[in-house]
Amino acid sequence: MTTATLAVHADWSVDPRKRWMTLARRTKAGWRLDAPAPVGDLATLMARLRAAAGGGAVALGVDFPLGLPRAFAALHAAQPDFPAFLRALADRPAFFRVCATLDEVGPDRPFYPARGIAGMRRAAHAAALGLGGAAGLSRACDRATAQRPAGAPLFWTLGANQSGKAAISAWRDLLLPAQGSVRLWPFEGDLRALLAPGAVAVAETYPAEALRQLGLRLAGSKRRQADRVALAAPLRAVLARLGAVAEGAMRAAIADGFGADAAGEDRFDSTLGALCVLNVLAGNRPDGTPDDPWIRRWEGWVLGQTALPLRPDGAG
Repeated sequence: MTTATLAVHADWSVDPRKRWMTLARRTKAGWRLDAPAPVGDLATLMARLRAAAGGGAVALGVDFPLGLPRAFAALHAAQPDFPAFLRALADRPAFFRVCATLDEVGPDRPFYPARGIAGMRRAAHAAALGLGGAAGLSRACDRATAQRPAGAPLFWTLGANQSGKAAISAWRDLLLPAQGSVRLWPFEGDLRALLAPGAVAVAETYPAEALRQLGLRLAGSKRRQADRVALAAPLRAVLARLGAVAEGAMRAAIADGFGADAAGEDRFDSTLGALCVLNVLAGNRPDGTPDDPWIRRWEGWVLGQTALPLRPDGAG
C-alpha cells in the first residue's frame, strides 16, 4: 500500500488572507515540517501540492465540511453518494447562492441566511428544507461529543461559529475544478487506501479535535499569542513522538506562538491539522469511520475522531 510523500493541512476561511497551510515532507530520516504558508491561488493548489510531492501521494487535511446531512441527502439527492452529488453541482451554480429570506430556501439553494434577520431560527431553516427539526441540518460529526461541543450545521452562514461560507468557497472554487485529481475520504475508502502516486487524498480535519487527539491542552485561548507560546514545549514533544523535525522557520514559529498578528491562530491551527494527519498516518488514530453507511456515503467524518455523538439524532 502506498504511503504519503506529503502530509498537509489547509486551515480554511472565507477570507483568503486567513487561509494557511502547513506541509510535512517525508524524508529518509522521517517527516520534516515547513513553516505555515498562505494557501494561495485555489486554482493551482492541487497542482502545487502534487509538484511538491514529486509524484508521490499527498494526504491533505482541510478545515471545511465534506459531506451532507443525511436528512437532506435522503430527501433531495438523486446521486448515490456525496462525491457524485458534488460533481453534479458543476451544472448547478445557483446552489452556492446564499438565500436572503426563507422564501428562497429550497433543495437547490440550501444556504441561509445572507444577513442577520430578527427572529430567524435554525428550526425554520430546517422546515424550509423539509427536514423537520433543526437536528436535520447537522451531520453526525457536527454534533456534540463528550469531548467537545457541537459544531455549526453545514448550510448555516451567519455568525462566527458557522461553516457554510467556508463550504461554499471550498466546494465551488477548490474541489469542483479539481475533479478527477482528488480522492475524497471517507466516501472513496479509508485514507491509506486512497493514497496513490500523483493523487491527492482529501480528508476533513478539525484543529480543535486534533488538539485533543494529540494529547495537548490549551490553557486559555488560541487567539492569544502567549497561550500559544505556552504550548511550544508540548508541541515539540508531539513532533518527537511522531518522528518529525521542524525546519528552522517552523521551530521559530512554534517558539514565538506563531506570531503576534491576527493570522497567528490560523498558522497554529494549520500546524495542529498537519500533526493530526501525521498521527493518523502513523497508525495512532484510525483512518476509517464508525460503521454507518450514511457516514460512509453521505455525511463524512472528522479524520481520527473516535468519539460518537452524545445524541445520535441531535436532539437535546
